[in-house]
Amino acid sequence: MSRPLEGITVVGLEQVIAAPFCTRQLADLGARVIKIERPGEGDAARSYDRTVNGLSSHFVWVNRAKESLALDAKHPRAAEILERLLARADVFVQNLAPGAAERLGLGAERLRAKYPRLIWCGISGYGEAGPYAAKKAYDLLVQCETGLLSVTGTPEAPAKAGIPVADIAAGMYAFSSILAALIRRARDGEGATIEVTMFEALGEWMGFPAYYTAYGGEPPPRSGAHHATIAPYGPYRAGDGRTVFLAVQNEREFARFCEGVLGEPRLKDDPRFATGPARQANRAALAAEIERVFARLSSDEILRRLQAADIAHAELRDMRGFWTHPQLAARGRRVPVAAPGGRFEALKPPFNLDRFEPRMDAVPALGAHTRAILAELGYDEPTIGALAAEGAVAL
Repeated sequence: MSRPLEGITVVGLEQVIAAPFCTRQLADLGARVIKIERPGEGDAARSYDRTVNGLSSHFVWVNRAKESLALDAKHPRAAEILERLLARADVFVQNLAPGAAERLGLGAERLRAKYPRLIWCGISGYGEAGPYAAKKAYDLLVQCETGLLSVTGTPEAPAKAGIPVADIAAGMYAFSSILAALIRRARDGEGATIEVTMFEALGEWMGFPAYYTAYGGEPPPRSGAHHATIAPYGPYRAGDGRTVFLAVQNEREFARFCEGVLGEPRLKDDPRFATGPARQANRAALAAEIERVFARLSSDEILRRLQAADIAHAELRDMRGFWTHPQLAARGRRVPVAAPGGRFEALKPPFNLDRFEPRMDAVPALGAHTRAILAELGYDEPTIGALAAEGAVAL
């Protein structure tokens, strides 16, 4: 079965999450991804933890189905190797520190001039222009700068997202931009220069609170697990001490909720709760009414009532609860993947494209493909040995 990106070669001078997450999506779709790593230590994410059969959970998540080339990009001999690689590449992705790609001779202007069909993609914190251009950026810091922490958490304290959302957002916009550039290249034969910033990517995701504040005058309040502007929407405590999450979006649903779940049809006509803005303004009183009823019911009974009334709801699961979720099992979403520390189960990517199975190939050991890639580039065995002896590569 052919995959959409078979025949496409991607070179990634990448580290940690944003760029590796982008290139892993390309690998999932069939692209060949050659990952350049520092000899000795490799991608910094390799050492974050040792939880997956001795490997880092971050690293195995974003680096399966890639080839690892252990190359010191700053070594004098590295430039020739990189040029040979890029001459064969369709896509180059980098997320080095500001200015580093240019210092290595790998900036967009030079490479696009030399390789007109190359799609060059740089991922950075804030972009090449503006007062923050040279500023280092890490996920938490970008969450701060985009205002995410100001709307996440409780009224008493802000909280960061529990996953690296700035990295993920940047990686996904880089991925979709590369796909668009490949389609355009097929039409007009020209490569592309793509610049994706973590700040702008996560900023796009902040659209609702940004517009709400810019045109409403006041920012949405931090509301914990409750929705900032819709009620009832969030967690409510059951009589057995467990928490049930539910979401009511409109007056029709609220009427069904009052009648079929609470058994209190009078509430739907209460002027405090009759409209969305009214429920928002009186959310504390509404929560008191809900929890007064819920206090008499078990969480299982509440969930049954919500389902029968066709009210959106969820159980609060921890990560083990997600990993063993019956929906994942029913849809066969966990599949075995090889790795240096032994096989482990990985989640299939959510493409679900017909006539297609994503690549779920091995997570590479550091430098596992160095010798083979160099041989493919035309280096004979004595030269490969000399490159290793000089510290340009690691075998």
